Amino acid sequence: MAGSDTPKGPLDGLIILDLSRILAGPTCTQALGDLGATVIKVEHPERGDDTRSWGPPFATGSDGQPTDLSSYFMAANRNKLSVGVDIATPEGQDTIRQIAARADVVIENFKPGGLVKYGLDHGTLCADHPSLVYCSISGFGHTGPNREKPGYDLMAQGYAGTMALTGEIDGQPMKVGVGIADVMTGMYAAIGILAALRHRDATGQGQHIDLSLVDSTVAWLINEGVSHLTTGADRPRRGNGHPSIVPYQTFASADGHVLVAVGNDAQFTRFCDFIGRPDLATHADYATNPVRLAHREVLIPILAEALAKLTSDQIIAGLEALKVPVGPVHTVEQVFATDQVAARHMRIDLEKPGIDRGGVELIGNPLNLSATPVTYRRPPPHLGQDTQTVLDWLAGRCNVTDP
Repeated sequence: MAGSDTPKGPLDGLIILDLSRILAGPTCTQALGDLGATVIKVEHPERGDDTRSWGPPFATGSDGQPTDLSSYFMAANRNKLSVGVDIATPEGQDTIRQIAARADVVIENFKPGGLVKYGLDHGTLCADHPSLVYCSISGFGHTGPNREKPGYDLMAQGYAGTMALTGEIDGQPMKVGVGIADVMTGMYAAIGILAALRHRDATGQGQHIDLSLVDSTVAWLINEGVSHLTTGADRPRRGNGHPSIVPYQTFASADGHVLVAVGNDAQFTRFCDFIGRPDLATHADYATNPVRLAHREVLIPILAEALAKLTSDQIIAGLEALKVPVGPVHTVEQVFATDQVAARHMRIDLEKPGIDRGGVELIGNPLNLSATPVTYRRPPPHLGQDTQTVLDWLAGRCNVTDP
C-alpha cells in the first residue's frame, strides 16, 4: 500500500471506470493503475470477474481455504478498487453512471451494443460527458460483418493467422502459450487511451476508442504479414526457425536446448569457428544470409549435429565469449529464480491481510521511468471489498484517489 512518501505516478489524479473482465481490459487498466491512475473495477456482486474462478491455483486464506483470488485474476488486477454492482438493475446502473460522471476514462469489453439497454454505451455516456474517453474492446470491433460474433483470445489467434505461423513445421497450428492476443489488445488500449487523454487535455474533447482482439492480432503479424502482402504468397510455419535469418532458432544440446541467433555474416563466421566447421563460413551455399536461407534444409542439420555433442553450458559460454547471440530455454520456474529477474524487480511481493503467507507474489511492471516510477499501491482486491469506499466517495464523504 502507498504511504505519504510514495512517489505519485504520472497518471495520478485520473479516474478509470473499469467495466471490463477477463484479460484484455484488465491488462490495460492494471498498466494505467501502475502508473498512478485510480481504477474502479465494477464486478457482479456475486460472480465477480470471470477469472476469479479460473483456477486452481488460488491464493489461500489464513484459514487454509482457497480465496476468490485465482492466480489468473491476480495477474491483471492489482492497483484497483473492487465495487460489487449488478449492472442489470436500475440501482446498479445509477451507481455506474455516477462513477462515469466523475471519471476520465471508461473501458468495457461487452459485445457491441450490449450496454445500450443499460444506458451505459459510449453514445449515451459520451453525449452526457463530452470530455470522457471511452474505450470499447470486443472480438471483431463495432463495424464489419463479424461485429456480432463473440471474441476470445484463442479465436483471435486462429482468425488472425497467428496460429498458422506457430508450431512445428509438420504439426498442427499452435496457439501461443499465454493469452497474447488479449495482452497485446490491452497494450494497444493503453496507448489509445493515453493518446486520447492528451487530445482531451489539449481540446477538452473526449472520444470513443473502438478496439478489437482480431485487429490487434492482425497488427502484430508484423514482418510475416507484410511479407505476404509484398509477395502474395502464404507464409509457412517454421517451428522455432526464423523466416528471414539462418541460423536463428532452437537447437538440441547434449543435455537440453539452447537458442542461437546469428544476426550477420561476421557472427556466422565466429559461430562456425566455435563448432569446428570454419569451412561453412566460406562455402558458396552458406557464406551470406540470403544463401543460407536458400539452403537452410541442408545447413541446419549440419549445425544441429555439431551442437548436439556439447552441453548447453558449453554452448552458451563458448558463443557468449565470441559475442554470438545465444541463450537458454528456461522453464517458468527457472525464469523467476534468475538474478536478472531479481535485479529488474520483475517478481514483486505485496502485503495482503488474510492471505496465509501474509501477501501475494506477482509479476512486476517492465516500465522503468526515472522521474515517475510505477507504484504497487494495492494488491488484487477481494470481490466488492471497496464498494462502501466508492459509495462514500460518491456521497462526498471521502476521497477515493490514492495518496
